Amino acid sequence: MTSRLPIIDMHCDLLVYLTDVPNPDMNKVEEIGCALPALTEGNVKLQVMAMYSATESGSTNYAALQRDMFKVLADSDNSLTSVTNNKILQQVMRQSGSVGMVAAVENASGFCEENEPLEDGFKKLEKMIEICGRLLYISFTHHTGNRFGGGNMTNDGITTDGKMLLDYLHGRHIAVDLSHTSDALAFDMLTHIDKERLDIPIIASHSNFRPVWKHNRNLPDELTQEIIRRKGLIGMNFLRAFVNDEDPEALLNHILYGISKGAEDVICFGADYFYTADSTDLSRIPYYFKEHEQAGTSYNSILSRLQEQLSQEQLEKLAFGNARRFITNLWSKD
Repeated sequence: MTSRLPIIDMHCDLLVYLTDVPNPDMNKVEEIGCALPALTEGNVKLQVMAMYSATESGSTNYAALQRDMFKVLADSDNSLTSVTNNKILQQVMRQSGSVGMVAAVENASGFCEENEPLEDGFKKLEKMIEICGRLLYISFTHHTGNRFGGGNMTNDGITTDGKMLLDYLHGRHIAVDLSHTSDALAFDMLTHIDKERLDIPIIASHSNFRPVWKHNRNLPDELTQEIIRRKGLIGMNFLRAFVNDEDPEALLNHILYGISKGAEDVICFGADYFYTADSTDLSRIPYYFKEHEQAGTSYNSILSRLQEQLSQEQLEKLAFGNARRFITNLWSKD
């Protein structure tokens, strides 16, 4: 690998940082690993910007702030470019120093509160799509459950509203993200999609592999195989809690394990960078191993370490190829 490969990353929380942290600065690499200088240094060509909300009163207002921040960034005179179609994607992949961005929803509570009519939630979702240009994917839940189903720290499956949300997404060229679902919800979603013959792509935007590190946020083999079968994506998460408590080398083991299980054409990056300085959970500190703590150095380091185990083609698939193929195919249906 003579030069840094272009990178597509499927998940970060820069929008939360810019709307929720006092005096934020998207140029402060020391505060968040996906700061703009780090993305540029790391040769990130497309960064998915998640709009996150907890499932609680006011969740839609919280997400709306991030929605509007995405628009501000898209309209600002900076190095960020809103990517809403394949032509723009091709442009940012070629341009030096340019970072593309596309919006996603992390927890459907961001557009639909627990006690409001579902139709009103769909209207807010449409508003998100209008302001952001498009959404790449939607996660139904976060770690807790909501009106759509069980989060990854529950055993609950899909609800009637969850099935209605899937029906609504049919043919809309928005992927559904399994990274924060319970196993029960994930399998229920797949069952409903197949039963109703819905046209909905499936991904896990920022999840690793449970046989390598046992955590509810990581994928069991059965879900990994479903994503492979459906030609989705699995984004490797850099958070220590989902990699290994002690060994940074385990992230390489996740990647190699996935490829050994047939995920060569779906594996990509989903680093999950977010602001951690206000954390009260001391058990999670440090959130990232030193090797993985910011985008400017992490991707290149990982790819360099894998050169002896993977071919150049495999490295390119991991860095950008698989994600670009998925997105290009998804958007070619527009």
